[in-house]
Amino acid sequence: MRILFMGTPDIAAESLQALVAAGHEICGVFTREDKPVGRKQVLTAPPVKQLALQHNIPVFQPKTLRDGCCDGIIRDLAPELIVVVAYGRLLPKSVLDIPVHGCVNLHVSLLPKYRGAAPIQWAVLNGDPQTGVTIMRLDEGMDTGDIIRVQPVDIGENETSGELFDRISTLGAQVLCETVLTVADGSATYTPQQHDKATIAPPLTKEMSELSFEGDAEKLHNQVRGLNPWPVASFIFEGKRIKVLRTVKTELSGQPGQILSLKPLIIGCGTGALCLEEVVPEGSRPMSGEVWAMGRRFAVGDKIQ
Repeated sequence: MRILFMGTPDIAAESLQALVAAGHEICGVFTREDKPVGRKQVLTAPPVKQLALQHNIPVFQPKTLRDGCCDGIIRDLAPELIVVVAYGRLLPKSVLDIPVHGCVNLHVSLLPKYRGAAPIQWAVLNGDPQTGVTIMRLDEGMDTGDIIRVQPVDIGENETSGELFDRISTLGAQVLCETVLTVADGSATYTPQQHDKATIAPPLTKEMSELSFEGDAEKLHNQVRGLNPWPVASFIFEGKRIKVLRTVKTELSGQPGQILSLKPLIIGCGTGALCLEEVVPEGSRPMSGEVWAMGRRFAVGDKIQ
């Protein structure tokens, strides 16, 4: 297949690499603009651009597709199929209509559940036991197109959104390549979504980070998992922010914020209790909760919040 690829982050780069390895002709790549990264704000190309340049694939970084400015470029590239993975922009009808086989999109949820920007994170935040990969035919809506292929994925009890993202990126690339073949040979089937069952997965915000031990231990555990690697759940102790990277649910219970055990560090919650497995004190490196407690000279019965 002669494919025009549209995508930006790591998950998109993994899918692009899989398509290249499968022998498809990638006639071009559309990706988002280079952005400043890190404390020194070094202008950095998106992962998809970096990979495309390694394979000598033409790269385009338009600020928008809505004004028709790219329609001529895309027609000249003459793709048989457009593949979209986490591009971050909606495609207008003028673009959707160009390739003979249409446009397909890899979305990391079991559509119509979790349409939007952060489907993996919200699946973890909500404590779902399962999510998955959906390949759909793009239309003008946000993740509203007909479903071609679905592959469920179980979520581990202590798995973070970052870990799940890595697993799904690899699986998604595989499922995408398999689905492209069915589109090419005409064997693909297209099933309309049940739009009345749709839910939205909006972008995460830093305000979601605040961890209050007044809450239910299971919900707090899911908050920690879902916000790792960004924006990371945290709480304030003696004026310093303590990031919490990993927790484990326990059978203990106690007063909210009260230390119930030091080895390991277990904190009482509004309901239940949590073991703080890994934390990052402000200005310090990641460490076990037990090491942090030892450094603070905590005692059982002390309160940290």
